Amino acid sequence: MKTLFGTDGIRGEAGKFPLDAPTVKLIGASLARYLKTVSSKSPSIIIGRDTRESGDWIESSLVEGSSHAGATCLSAGVITTPGVAYLTRDLQADAGVVISASHNPYHDNGIKIFAPSGKKIPDEVERYIEAEITANKQSDAVVTSNERLESVLTEDALRNRYLKFLSDNIGAGLSLNRIKIVVDCANGASSALAPRLFETLGASVVAINASPNGRNINLNCGSLHIESLQSRVVAENANLGIAFDGDADRSLFVDEIGTFVDGDATLWVLSNQLLRRNRLKGNIVVATVMSNIGLEIALRSRGVELVRADVGDKYVLEELLKRDASLGGEQSGHIIQPELSLAGDGMITSLCLLRAITESREPLSKLTAELSHYPQVLVNVRVREKVDFEQLSTVQEAVTQVKERLSTNGRLLLRYSGTEPLARVMIEGPDQHEIEKYAEQIAGRIRSEIGV
Repeated sequence: MKTLFGTDGIRGEAGKFPLDAPTVKLIGASLARYLKTVSSKSPSIIIGRDTRESGDWIESSLVEGSSHAGATCLSAGVITTPGVAYLTRDLQADAGVVISASHNPYHDNGIKIFAPSGKKIPDEVERYIEAEITANKQSDAVVTSNERLESVLTEDALRNRYLKFLSDNIGAGLSLNRIKIVVDCANGASSALAPRLFETLGASVVAINASPNGRNINLNCGSLHIESLQSRVVAENANLGIAFDGDADRSLFVDEIGTFVDGDATLWVLSNQLLRRNRLKGNIVVATVMSNIGLEIALRSRGVELVRADVGDKYVLEELLKRDASLGGEQSGHIIQPELSLAGDGMITSLCLLRAITESREPLSKLTAELSHYPQVLVNVRVREKVDFEQLSTVQEAVTQVKERLSTNGRLLLRYSGTEPLARVMIEGPDQHEIEKYAEQIAGRIRSEIGV
């Protein structure tokens, strides 16, 4: 069982275990050693980071460990998570590493590792690295070294390579000449990239929260704080608002009248676009257990099956590949189209949504009109330990009662966060007041049993 790697890599407070300098060096060394066991050549690693102030020293520590263990490191500097995934695949590197904590506040950071395919590394590699950390094998990792990153390509060249892929491949034939977009970059990795991309394709762009200072990433902005984007879209009379998170692997949207468009609604629009082109393989869309039952009902009306995976884009991708499906994602805005990228990419999703808008000649509000969201409530409870819910008798009693009351008119999901010490209680049903009462009832039982 893994203890450090969650559903999206290692994440925690920068400077504290496992994101202290010695452990980060060990992670770099361990990754390099593993890569040497599966390749006859010196392994190459692409590294990128978001805008957190801790990113630079974490990158230096990672490079020191991996270089000393025999790897060649190439830095793309500040770049999106999917940008690293693309470059790893395009440059045929042995691994890609992203230093980011995604939507978390600036004092957190994280390490995500990609395989040469652009997929997240398999569990066996994560277990290998964890075993070395646990055994504290620091012989290669803590040696002080002046080795820095190779500079075969400059950071600008790598970022431009990724932007060219987005504009010339994903955006091929897409004209945004009459489109006005407000882009909330969350003061993160997309700040210098997203406005350039959309302007290259002809859009009029209003960029907000695109001035990172190391500490303002995700601060009252981006995909977790959509309200300011909503008001700005209306004020600017824009066609679309786009909100990224800190590393831009997810995107959420605001339509032309200021209405929030989540990942479920994005899946609805993109699935209809693929249906029109007869390119929705197997008439399947992969979502997660968190997706609203309204999406399932709407897709069913189109003859499309909604397949639910565990929470985490890693598990969505596994299900997509297993079923040879063409579209999947999460309510939070991670959208994956395997034919375009094996990583969730907020800028790819944005381009695909813009294509749906321009080709249909319909505003986004019209494209989402047939999707109805059932009322949904999500309550997070901070816990001191993650105990199997079935072992918590009072919690199980409340769950049974709520399921009986919801019957077939709603849905209850109880799960732990993969990245934080949180229990999540999610309930959907026809009556908002009723489901809020049910969720608080279950959350109260969890607090009594294992709450902090």
